[in-house]
Amino acid sequence: MSQHYFAYHFTIDPVQPGTDIVLASLEALPFESFEETETGLTAYIQENMPGAGAEMAFDFLENEFFSVTYRIEKIEQVNWNEEWEKNFEPIDVNGQCYVRAPFHEPKNADFEIVIEPKMSFGTGHHETTFMMIEHLLELSVENQTVLDMGCGTAILAILAAKKSAGKVDAIDNDTWCYENSLENIARNQTADIRVFLGDASTLETLDVTYDLIIANINRNILLQDLATYVKYLQKGGTILLSGFYKHDIPVMEEKCVSLGLSQQLVKERNHWVAMKYVKL
Repeated sequence: MSQHYFAYHFTIDPVQPGTDIVLASLEALPFESFEETETGLTAYIQENMPGAGAEMAFDFLENEFFSVTYRIEKIEQVNWNEEWEKNFEPIDVNGQCYVRAPFHEPKNADFEIVIEPKMSFGTGHHETTFMMIEHLLELSVENQTVLDMGCGTAILAILAAKKSAGKVDAIDNDTWCYENSLENIARNQTADIRVFLGDASTLETLDVTYDLIIANINRNILLQDLATYVKYLQKGGTILLSGFYKHDIPVMEEKCVSLGLSQQLVKERNHWVAMKYVKL
């Protein structure tokens, strides 16, 4: 079944630095993703997590520096194709990679990817995906084994395949993402990509080690599962991490170093970051 979510909409005054403080507090809780708004912040949590959908005793609600109120909204599954068509603009990454929906006109680029997503919602799509595409464009992946972990629409797996990667696997724990990935892979004529419905534990069943692992998820899941990813990354292999904010770099760096990873490059876009590491 596809996951359902609750959205916690926080109104913060003044917005800064209040939003940064609220965000730092929320990241210690089981919220999966965040979206900055004009009035503060929205945090998303799966409905099956403890406390989801209920009032919570947030420690930042009473303070002398800023005011915070919030409301809770249950996110219903929507016709995302319709929402996508109304709101999505194509992504042009440095004139090299063009990501568009089927109803957009083609454009002359080194790599064109046609995506029609069916996810209930997405957070930070443009920033994190844009930077991960940039990372991929800068890497030589020819004949390499590649894993797209938390693949979503499979944009990154498809780009790796179009760049002549050898074996490409994609994993997501959401049924809609799994099915949508299969459709997008067929649409882009990259049928050799293998897609699996599951989480990090799925790697134990595949008996594959990877030259490149791409994980564009969120901070909490990355910290939880990074050791498993590294276990299946070949020595000298590259791992790309995104889905978190600039202020998360220290905790991510500490975790990566403890697992024998060496930082190579950090990209930043609107406070989101995408980091490149190599396994020593």
